[in-house]
Amino acid sequence: MSDAFIVCSNLSFSWPDDTPVFSDLSFTVPGGRTGLVAPNGAGKSTLLRLIAGELRPSGGSVTVDGLLGYLPQTLPLAGDLSVAQVLGVAERVAALHAIEAGDASEEHFATIGDDWDIEERTRSELDRLGLGELSLDRRLHTLSGGQVVSLGLAAQLLRRPSVLLLDEPTNNLDLDARHKLYDVLTGWSGCLLLVSHDRELLDRMDRIAELDRGEIRWYGGNFTAYTEAVQAAREVAESNLRNAEQEVKREKREMQQARERADRRASNAAKNLKNAGLARIVAGGLKRSAQESAGRAQETHAGRLGQAKARLDEAGRAVRDEDRITVDLPDTSVPGGRTVFSGQGMRARFDDRDLFGGDGADLVIRGPERIALTGANGVGKSTLLRLVTGDLEPAGGDIRRADGRIAYLSQRLDLLDLDRTVAENFAAYAPSLPDARRMNLLARFLFRGARVNLPVGVLSGGERLRATLACVLCAEPAPQLLLLDEPTNNLDLVSVGQLESALAAYQGAFVVVSHDERFLAEIGVQRWLRLADGQLREISAPDRG
Repeated sequence: MSDAFIVCSNLSFSWPDDTPVFSDLSFTVPGGRTGLVAPNGAGKSTLLRLIAGELRPSGGSVTVDGLLGYLPQTLPLAGDLSVAQVLGVAERVAALHAIEAGDASEEHFATIGDDWDIEERTRSELDRLGLGELSLDRRLHTLSGGQVVSLGLAAQLLRRPSVLLLDEPTNNLDLDARHKLYDVLTGWSGCLLLVSHDRELLDRMDRIAELDRGEIRWYGGNFTAYTEAVQAAREVAESNLRNAEQEVKREKREMQQARERADRRASNAAKNLKNAGLARIVAGGLKRSAQESAGRAQETHAGRLGQAKARLDEAGRAVRDEDRITVDLPDTSVPGGRTVFSGQGMRARFDDRDLFGGDGADLVIRGPERIALTGANGVGKSTLLRLVTGDLEPAGGDIRRADGRIAYLSQRLDLLDLDRTVAENFAAYAPSLPDARRMNLLARFLFRGARVNLPVGVLSGGERLRATLACVLCAEPAPQLLLLDEPTNNLDLVSVGQLESALAAYQGAFVVVSHDERFLAEIGVQRWLRLADGQLREISAPDRG
């Protein structure tokens, strides 16, 4: 394992509007593979940018021991760049070719330096990441989004960094490219800090760092071990919380009983003193003594109650919030034998090329089927979904749709009006529902109180997903067929869990395009379809071929 490491000491950072992100955050990332997890908006990407030097902290320091490589979530690359330029090898490869052609200029030798194997190393790195077919002079705008991400990683690896920062590296990667990336990182021997919602990838980490409320918590082992540790800690915390609640109730009850006993004793003592005929000064002294004794008892019980409440507060803080969408959607139910969509010989053209060759693509969806549509980037999966919805007219073939609504959830989450509030958008999708029913449903999608009156444009990615799901799944009429295009991209793990619980309640048919194998397993996919070489075929399991 590498000796390279990252040290952040008393790190503080705020945005220009003085919104704080971190305050006095200190931690060390050792050699090996570390997965960094946290909800959207907690500051994961900001932390990577601070370590990479793209942002300057308002306080504290960052130390990186070793050559740093950094792959951001969004690559700032111009479309007219060549593959060689993106990889940072264009000048050395050109100098090498010039020398091979007989040009022995000194400047070519200076450009190459000791990198005489640069072209072989470049081709080897591209092969490792599934990009072996790319020519070095190919332009970036001709590549898919997944190919661009893999190319960006290849550029970093060619620099031979000892410290590597990766921010959501599997976004837009197809299954084959994901597994290529898994293999590369499994053999990584340097210091890796990875931000990802890909649970398969996180299960290949040596440890998990959890960023929570401005602090880092460390968990040895992979993501599965982390979730088990978190679940065990949650169960202990919830047990402590229940015990603390019972303790507070008991202390309140005992305090009330002590007060009632003191009141009875005082009342009885007053009667007894009056009947005993004691002097007023003696009687007053005994009364004050009884009152002081009752006061001390009250203070004792109040102190014990205060301590019990403090333990309750501490127990409450230890319990993690894990809100889940809990909603019944009977209106989305589809009978088992009903055909909701039938497409025979479907053809489509894109950029002057036929996407579905031969006799075209055939697709029949019956009843409440749960279908996963897989395939490499750029083969036409999104185009096929658009044919199903009717957004795109086919170039040929026969398409029939049953009565009932088809809902399309794109990865851009662009269905809602950004200027209108969550409540206003929901009312537009379900206008006949009473206000009270709409508020109840929104609460089940975790929008409560003032959150329902926020404009959609200010919501986080996870919140916007929940708002879109509420509007789509509870719309009038309810959707009988739901199409989802890469729905987990850029979602944190909590939001992915919320999407899974919402789909569990959906009783209609759905087709989902996703390369997240763990997500597909969790939502109960029954049929697997793969689009490759213009052919849509049924497969028995996730297929990397």
